[in-house]
Amino acid sequence: MSVTEPYVRDDEQPVSNSTGGASATRPRRDMTCRAAGVTDPGRKRPQNQDNYLIVELTQRDGAVVLRPEIGSGDGRAAADFDLDDAGALLLVADGMGGAPGGQLASGLACSFILAELQASWHPERERTAPRLIEHLKNAVSAANRHIRGHAVRHLELTGMGTTVTAAGVLDGVLVIAQVGDSRAYLVRDGLVTQLTHDQSLVQQLIDHNIITPEQAEESEQASVVLQALGAQSSIEVGLTTHELYREDWLVVCSDGLYRVVRPEEISAVVRDARDSAAVAERLVSLANERGAPDNVTVVAARFEGLGFPRSTPLDALMLPAM
Repeated sequence: MSVTEPYVRDDEQPVSNSTGGASATRPRRDMTCRAAGVTDPGRKRPQNQDNYLIVELTQRDGAVVLRPEIGSGDGRAAADFDLDDAGALLLVADGMGGAPGGQLASGLACSFILAELQASWHPERERTAPRLIEHLKNAVSAANRHIRGHAVRHLELTGMGTTVTAAGVLDGVLVIAQVGDSRAYLVRDGLVTQLTHDQSLVQQLIDHNIITPEQAEESEQASVVLQALGAQSSIEVGLTTHELYREDWLVVCSDGLYRVVRPEEISAVVRDARDSAAVAERLVSLANERGAPDNVTVVAARFEGLGFPRSTPLDALMLPAM
């Protein structure tokens, strides 16, 4: 699928667009995102420095932003979105730099990215996937400047930073923006694919055939990231786009999950779960059962509706490469 020419079903009819889009009509789409998130400090960390965000982009009062220090206390949130004209954003941020720096950095990432993206997306007259890519990239870059500036003004926060993996969804297109090593996985017809590429030292060593993925799992340098919001004056935002199919699952997570739970286990949990909340709950529980040496955060989303094309066996085999 070309992201500049979104998939349209033959039976869709145009409807009036009252949100300020470029055209007077938009095709009626039956596309729903059912998302849920869970964050947990894990078994060995005294504080939770992770944050996540679930938001429908054009609803300023409809955001679900969870910050462990001021949240409901149980680290859980859920929301369902219609994806017609608005789009949704699902984000996981993993703070670093010690308490309170890491926790603050990941919370600021959620706040700044949300504020920047909504401010620019709400009046956008051309709500297309290419425009969402541009807006998301700009929002992440702006958040980096804000967090960096905050650390400069408060010397006690020197060295704070945060990873971020943000998934924007518009119509049938998924846009991933990444800084650091939090991950996004797509599960389709029982097959799981990692959509992100870790910006970490061990991944660089793997890429250059210096160590194997198995050796990387045991490396003492597994937590060393090459980029983080707030840690550098400038960053390169990793961007990818992917077509979504009906009944696809997206799992966005911090490294506290994938260091102890393997991709094929994520697929198995998705296959057996009842809904998005159950997927997020089970994955966090599984990490905790294995000792969870780091904070664990999972945002899980299922995409439903006749507006999405139905996948075929070939589509499942041709999942996007990492």
